[in-house]
Amino acid sequence: FGGMVYLNCTQENGFVASPPSEKADLVYLCSPNNPAGTVMTKDQLTEWVVYARENQAIILFDAAYEAFIQNPDLPHSIYEIEGAKEVAIEFRSFSKNAGFTGTRCAYTVVPKALKGTNSKGESVDINSIWNRRHCTKFNGVSYPVQKAAEAVYSEAGQKEVKELVAYYMKNAQVIKDGLESIGLEVFGGTNAPYIWVKVPEGTDSWGFFDRILNDAHVVGTPGSGFGPSGEGYFRLSAFGNADNVKEALERIKKSLKA
Repeated sequence: FGGMVYLNCTQENGFVASPPSEKADLVYLCSPNNPAGTVMTKDQLTEWVVYARENQAIILFDAAYEAFIQNPDLPHSIYEIEGAKEVAIEFRSFSKNAGFTGTRCAYTVVPKALKGTNSKGESVDINSIWNRRHCTKFNGVSYPVQKAAEAVYSEAGQKEVKELVAYYMKNAQVIKDGLESIGLEVFGGTNAPYIWVKVPEGTDSWGFFDRILNDAHVVGTPGSGFGPSGEGYFRLSAFGNADNVKEALERIKKSLKA
């Protein structure tokens, strides 16, 4: 991992990383964030666009969960920020908003205004390089999956996607409210399908995982699995059947009260 700059996303900074003092060539940002469920504001994204322009960096912006953003004041795309088309690549997935998990269907936006710099300091057109790479090394998503993706943008498809997102966000609210009712500190679950739980004092991420697994027979993800800043937290997902979510929540509440 040499040469990488790690950005801490902690409770103190609202689980949103700020630009570093060091120069980076590539920057990876995820908003809504997995696992913490936070969404970057326009001001926060603007800071990153300014950083990228000043440091000749390229931002890789992961917007896979943008459909879950409920707050109309929060940006769904980095291209809502002036100048972002000159420094950012955005990618999205059909897995989260339309249930395409396993079919591996997504898309990437590489603006023609985006430029990079080669080892000689010369300006390079990123769009044409990406196109050459894609046409040479990738045969494309299968035709039936492409037709399914096309259907997502039909009137019926958009209606069904909105209903699916609303269903999962209702699950998220149930989980969030339930855990808060027993005194746990909870983040996310408002503009993202993930609930980020601060584990009780006296235990760590894996200890909490073991307790929930053994006592409640519920599986979540230890926060430490996402990196050092995740220690002391636990991630739950709203992706699931509503009845199962309610049952899992009752089990968790019962096990923590014991």
